[in-house]
Amino acid sequence: MSPADAGAPSLASELLSLLGERAWSLGVAESLTGGLLAATIVSVPGASASFRGGVVAYATPIKHSLVGVDAALLARHGAVSAETAAALAEGVRVAVTIDGDPATVGLATTGVAGPDRQEGHPVGTVFIACAGPDGTIVTELHLAGERDEIRVSCVNETLRLAVSTLSGMSE
Repeated sequence: MSPADAGAPSLASELLSLLGERAWSLGVAESLTGGLLAATIVSVPGASASFRGGVVAYATPIKHSLVGVDAALLARHGAVSAETAAALAEGVRVAVTIDGDPATVGLATTGVAGPDRQEGHPVGTVFIACAGPDGTIVTELHLAGERDEIRVSCVNETLRLAVSTLSGMSE
């Protein structure tokens, strides 16, 4: 699946426009999307004005070691949880700090793309998060389809969440 599927580039463009209007920066922490969210964002010309980078934290220990998700939180709630999504979004803001300045906004994806259940969660269970100056919003999704369809849908829903959240955040 390409980042161009299902309207993602226009959502990414809208997100980058909102960030640019505020001179805000963005970082992403991805698990089940495996870099597809970052690839979709950077497919928009001029993304580098706001997008700092991201971490593909596919393995649970990497969520802790690279993004700073508390190991006790991971042990208590698992990698597929609202709590982990929130911690990933908050942690990536710090992970992409430049000159002492953390990113203004962090996005995160975690869940089960398939083919098998994970941590007792069925395929299609996804948590996405957007962290910013006004706090963190987490959404639980139950997506249908094959593995690639779930990943693309997750990217689209994460971009929609970010656009919606930023539209309502303080400048």
